Amino acid sequence: MSGHTKKGSTPTYEGCVVASFGRSFMVELADGSLTTCTTRGKRTDIACGDRVAIAMTAPEQGVIESIAARASLFYRSDIQRQKLIAANVTRIVVVLAVPAIHRHLLDRCLAAAEYAEIPILLALNKMDLPQAEATLASLEPYRALGYEILPLAAKIDIAPLCAALAGHTSVLVGQSGMGKSTIINRLLPDAAARVGELSEALGSGRHTTTHARLYHLDAASSIIDSPGLQEFGLQHVDPVELARCYVEFRPQLGRCKFNDCRHMAEPGCAIIALMENGTIDAERVASYRELLLQIEKKAQRWN
Repeated sequence: MSGHTKKGSTPTYEGCVVASFGRSFMVELADGSLTTCTTRGKRTDIACGDRVAIAMTAPEQGVIESIAARASLFYRSDIQRQKLIAANVTRIVVVLAVPAIHRHLLDRCLAAAEYAEIPILLALNKMDLPQAEATLASLEPYRALGYEILPLAAKIDIAPLCAALAGHTSVLVGQSGMGKSTIINRLLPDAAARVGELSEALGSGRHTTTHARLYHLDAASSIIDSPGLQEFGLQHVDPVELARCYVEFRPQLGRCKFNDCRHMAEPGCAIIALMENGTIDAERVASYRELLLQIEKKAQRWN
C-alpha cells in the first residue's frame, strides 16, 4: 500500500467506496485491501463508486479526506433530503419483473437517468413465468422511445445480462422483489460471503440490501447493487428542465404557443396536441405532470 504525502502532512491513499452504512464507508485501496472509513464532521455526501483519498487512523481504519471529481452521479431526492445511489457509473440497469410493471416508478428512474446523462438498460426479469410475453409487450412504448430492453430469467440463464454488463460500471435499481439479489448471486456466486464480510466490517450485522455495494465482475466491469426502491423523488431537477428528461418531449420543446408552457393545460401546447392524437403516450404525460407538481411544490416552499 503506497500513499501520497506532502511535507508536514499525513499520507493519503486513493481508493474506491465499495459499501456504505450510515456514516461508515468501506473503501477498497489499490492493492485490493479493505479499510473501514468515516468522514470528517457530519459529511454524508459520499456514494458507492466514489473515488476518494483517505488518511489511515489505525490498522484497517481511516478517514475520508476528499472525493475526486465524479464522471456521473445517480441519486433521488424528496423534500427533506437526497439519497445518493451510485457515482461514476456508465450504465443504469433498471430491474423489472413479470407480471407487473410500476410505470410511474419506471418513468421516474428514466427521468433521473436522462437528467444525469447516464445510459439505461431495462432488464425484464422472471421471463420464465406465464405472463412473460404480455409483460414484455407492455414495455413496447419504451422500446419505441429508444430504450434497450433485455428479457431475462436470472434463475435459469444470466448470460444475456453478463454480455450487457461487460466493460461497464453498472448500478442495479428497482423495487424489492424484482430479483436483484438473485441476479447478484448468479453473477457472483461468492456474493453472499462478500456481503457478510462487508457487514461484519461495518458493524451492521446481518441484513438485506439496505445500502449500495460494489462488486467487481472482472478487471473491466463492476456492478453496484442498491436497496429496493418504493418511490423515486426528483426534487433536485429544475422544473424547467424536467420536460427534457422525457425523451419524446424534446423535439416539441420550443414549439408551444407560450414560451413558458408547462404542458399541463395551456392552449397551443405541442405536447398536449401530440398526446391527444396518440403520438405521445398519455401515461407518460401523466407521470411528467405528477412529477412537475411535486417539484414545483418544493420550489414554492423555499421561496
